[in-house]
Amino acid sequence: MNMKPAMIAPIAVALTVGLLGWTYRALKPPPPKICGSPDGPPVTSPRIKLSDGRHLAYREAGVPREEAKYKIVVIHGFGSSKDLNLPASEELVEELRIYFLFFDRSGYGDSDPNPSRSVKSEAYDVQELADKLQIGSKFYVIGISMGAYPVYSCLKYIPHRLAGASLVAPFVNYWWPCLPANLSNDAFSRLLAQDQWSFRVAHYTPWLFYWWMSQKWFPSLSILAGNMAIFSQSDLEILKKWSEAPSVGQEKIQQQGVYESLHRDIMVSYGKWEFDPMDLINPFPNNEGSVYIWQGYEDRIIPFQVNRYLSEKLPWIHYHEVPDAGHLLIFESKNCEAVLRELVQR
Repeated sequence: MNMKPAMIAPIAVALTVGLLGWTYRALKPPPPKICGSPDGPPVTSPRIKLSDGRHLAYREAGVPREEAKYKIVVIHGFGSSKDLNLPASEELVEELRIYFLFFDRSGYGDSDPNPSRSVKSEAYDVQELADKLQIGSKFYVIGISMGAYPVYSCLKYIPHRLAGASLVAPFVNYWWPCLPANLSNDAFSRLLAQDQWSFRVAHYTPWLFYWWMSQKWFPSLSILAGNMAIFSQSDLEILKKWSEAPSVGQEKIQQQGVYESLHRDIMVSYGKWEFDPMDLINPFPNNEGSVYIWQGYEDRIIPFQVNRYLSEKLPWIHYHEVPDAGHLLIFESKNCEAVLRELVQR
């Protein structure tokens, strides 16, 4: 039976509208479930209110801040939170008189999402948190894995507030202009194909990222798919210990939405930065503090070649390459205590 032209037009319009509607729903992430809102999870952590109205949740550990000799802000990585446990002995913490300030980065845990989140905003969140809790004019920062890009931000935008900084198994952006093409291409090629594609989408077409992470046709990020091939042997041993004694608070990490926590973290970190690491200037020209990179030689998530190169080009960054360590190096007590001692005692 032949359709009349008068019938074809409405059908075509209906199909087009339906396709556009499906596309819109597929690309648009769901709204976040804000902590404390009628439809959101309850607020279960102490929080401070930032100048823009957002809240940051935090946790204090170590010696009381009033008695501390060294105050360290610890910045968690991808898929983590303020409830991470650093395996430093109580004896070491007491000996060095260390106060730790952990916090949930925007969208994670009990901290409000930040629709305007950027590399730059991370530094000012750290600064405002430190000021609200009155930990002093200068403090130390430790950034773990993806939590290292906020440390780079601190080095760029608030270097005058830092007493020292450690970047542990630090994230790298393969599109940093400072990286030679052969190095970035080689390092990028070492990643699993599904991770390469995920990072490309985050960098070039971030508006597609929610769809990419939600679709079922192609494999997306390996770490979220539970692909254990990305971990070294030492990492697997640490993960086994974690599985036997899970840390508290893990169920809250994505409670406000996977887009506002995990997805936005990747889009910001792998997007176009406001600065290049080579633009950074030594914040301690008189050796009143130090900056460190700690890198596991066996790390299969962050290729050591890139961080080795950065430290060679920025000689004021002290580079430690741990031969038998993987990506989770700071969660081995001997490495964690070495990171702490080096940071505060140099």
